[in-house]
Amino acid sequence: MKFLVVFLSLAVFFQCEAKLLSRCELVQQLRSHGFPEDKMRDWVCLVENESSGRTHKIGKVNKNGSRDYGLFQINDKYWCSNTSTAGKDCNVTCADLITDDITKAAKCAKKVFKRHGFRAWYGWRNKCQGSLPDISSC
Repeated sequence: MKFLVVFLSLAVFFQCEAKLLSRCELVQQLRSHGFPEDKMRDWVCLVENESSGRTHKIGKVNKNGSRDYGLFQINDKYWCSNTSTAGKDCNVTCADLITDDITKAAKCAKKVFKRHGFRAWYGWRNKCQGSLPDISSC
């Protein structure tokens, strides 16, 4: 019984810590981090389909044993380190990618995009080609 109480308390604590960005909040955050306006609808679609706008999302283990982290669901195989020391191509820890301050996640996402384009994300590939969200009210 004690275990259940502790588990539920921790679950509530971590759930309260996670930020869920609405579409317009996301647009505002992306603009503040210098994402280009001509690709804004693509970025919004990508985030909505990868993390549903949740900054603290950690994906399920992928077939290759890797995981995806944060708002942009950035993979730990090449991009972030699962240790306390920043590393891999984005020179960040995966924990850096699951905070409400999306500065490091945004910088890393731009790096992934620069190398691979939107095709690096399955959420964009599967859901965003030809059908992008309306952000005109944002």
